[in-house]
Amino acid sequence: MKALLYKNNHLSNLLKSFSIFSVLFFLLNPGHLYAQSHKRSRIHIGLVYPLSSNGSNAARDTNDLSLNLIAGVSAAERGPAIAGVSNIIHHDATSVTIAGFSNHLGGNASGALISGVLNTYKGGSGAAVAGLGNIAGGSVSGIQVGGIVNTAKNVNGVQIAGGLNKADSVSSLQVAGFMNLAGNTKGSQIAGFLNIAKKVKGVQIAGFLNVADSSDYPIGIINLVKNGEKSLGVTLDENMTTLLTFRSGGKVLYGIIGAGYNFRNTDAVYAIEAGLGAHTFQSGNFRLNLELAGTTLTKFKRGDFWKTSLRVLPAYKIGSRLEIFGGPSINYSTTNTAEGRDLVKHYISKWDGKNSGNQMGFYVGYMAGVQVHF
Repeated sequence: MKALLYKNNHLSNLLKSFSIFSVLFFLLNPGHLYAQSHKRSRIHIGLVYPLSSNGSNAARDTNDLSLNLIAGVSAAERGPAIAGVSNIIHHDATSVTIAGFSNHLGGNASGALISGVLNTYKGGSGAAVAGLGNIAGGSVSGIQVGGIVNTAKNVNGVQIAGGLNKADSVSSLQVAGFMNLAGNTKGSQIAGFLNIAKKVKGVQIAGFLNVADSSDYPIGIINLVKNGEKSLGVTLDENMTTLLTFRSGGKVLYGIIGAGYNFRNTDAVYAIEAGLGAHTFQSGNFRLNLELAGTTLTKFKRGDFWKTSLRVLPAYKIGSRLEIFGGPSINYSTTNTAEGRDLVKHYISKWDGKNSGNQMGFYVGYMAGVQVHF
């Protein structure tokens, strides 16, 4: 009788232990229960595939929460997914996805993708932030922020990259430290060096060069717009500085770059100019241009003459290519040489820097020129 009671108690304890084990197994590994029916797995915890609570079935499971020390693999993520190195999601992610190195999605991301190096995904409406870059194969309606590069097919949002942004079309804004590439752009492009687009309805701002089929508002030193304007000209100002200039831009804004020689100085004789202009009024062959430009006279050694000029330049076109222009300017100059001090005879106002040794002042001048359009 005692032996029978002992056996019954022992069996009861085994059943209790098995029940507790079953509950723990279910909580930590629900994917085994539902993997074949492809239902959702609540929580996915692991080290690296397949060492996780979803085991070898992880690639077929959809999770509400994924926490993986090294890397996680899943079919889809409906909640946060966090991995020390990488998240590999075969379909969509609808919440925040964070990885120390990279996130890779076969589908769309409607939440946030955040990684230390790289995000690759089909498209989506969330934000993608990566230390190196974001690569989207389809359309993006959120924001891409990459340390080096962002690429997408269509962007209805913002691309911000330290190096390069590339998209077939952009409906909002591209900002790049070096270059933006786009097809049709309804928004604006801002780049440290170069913007390239087809039809631009917004503003192009580049530190040096804008290229487009159509762009009325390019802001850059050189703007190569197919249906815009390009001209070579010769100008002369009040200081006897003669410049060969290249003006280029759209129907409204244009850039100015020039180089030449000053015939009044004996030392600082080499001239360089850069600036921006705008066509403000046009009637027939007559138009009025406003220009803001900076000009320096130098001998490429210590000692220079600098001036910033605001010009009002009436212009008249003779025939289809030749244009003459000229008008007054208001100028601010600064110089640290005796030659530069003698270059301007009449100032509206001038003063000397207390410690720099520079002479600064405002004066009225002029510019006249002729240019050929091509």
